[in-house]
Amino acid sequence: MKTVAFIHRNDTRFAVGDFSPVLSVFSHYELGNTVSPFLLLDHIGPGKLRPSSRQKGVNAHPHRGFETVTLVYTGEIEHRDSSGGGGIIAAGDVQWMTAAKGIVHQEFFSEAFTQQGGRFEMIQLWVNLPAKDKMQDPHYQSITTRDIPVFELPNNDGKVRVIAGQFQDLLGPAQTYTPINVFDAQLNAGQDVTFNADAGHTALIFLRSGRLQLAENEVLEEEAMAVMSSREANIAVHALEDSQFIVLTGEPIQEPINAHGPFIMNTHDEIVQAYEDFKSGQF
Repeated sequence: MKTVAFIHRNDTRFAVGDFSPVLSVFSHYELGNTVSPFLLLDHIGPGKLRPSSRQKGVNAHPHRGFETVTLVYTGEIEHRDSSGGGGIIAAGDVQWMTAAKGIVHQEFFSEAFTQQGGRFEMIQLWVNLPAKDKMQDPHYQSITTRDIPVFELPNNDGKVRVIAGQFQDLLGPAQTYTPINVFDAQLNAGQDVTFNADAGHTALIFLRSGRLQLAENEVLEEEAMAVMSSREANIAVHALEDSQFIVLTGEPIQEPINAHGPFIMNTHDEIVQAYEDFKSGQF
C-alpha cells in the first residue's frame, strides 16, 4: 500500500469573483510536478447565497493549455463561452472542460438558484494536458449525475462515484488525455475501503468533511490533503468519522510547467503567444 508522503494544508480563504469562501487546497505554484498531472484544486463553499435579482459569479476570462473539472454538490452553476455554448451544472453534475488551445468563458450561479438562494458547495480541479495536446480544439464533457456510476460499498458502509478512470468493475464517463482516476467518495465511521492507484502514479486525497486514517496511522483532518508516496500501489482508507472526500490518481506528465494566470504551457514563449492570441481575438 502507498504511504503518506506529507499532509498539505492551506487555511486562507478568499473570493474568486463573487464565489466566496474559496479554499485553495493546492496549486502547482506551491507543489510543482509533485502533484502532476493535477495543477490546482479549489474548494468553493460551503456557503449560502442570498436571494437576488442579479446573477453572481466570475465574469468572462480565458484559459489555455489544460482542463477544468467542476463538481457541484449543492447549488447550481450556469456557464457560457466564446463559442456560444452554455448550460447548467446542477447538484451532482460534473463539467469537464478542455480549454486546450483557448476558450473564453464565464461562470455564474444559475438564474433560478440566484432568485431562490440557498446553500452551495463545489470543487474545481485543474488537470494538465501533455504538450502534444495543448493546442487541440476546446470542448466540453457535460456529465450529469445519472451518467456517473456509483459503487455501493458492502453493508451500507459508503459509496464511490466513479467520475474518471476505474474503480472495481465500474468505468467513469470522463474521457481523459492521460491515465487519471477521479473518485468522489463517502465512507461511514469505522469503515474501510481500498482505492486502486498504480505504483509510480501521483495519488492525492482531499477530505471535504470528517476524519480519515491512512497508512501508518496518519490522520487526515477536515479540509486537508494527503499526498501519497508514488511508490507501491493502492491506498487504504479508514474512516474515524463519517467522511466525504475526493481521491485523485494519475500518471505524472514529465514535462516542464510554465504558467501565468489562466494559461498553463511548457515554455515562456508559449505564454507570451497565448496573451498575443487572446488579445487578437483568436480564442
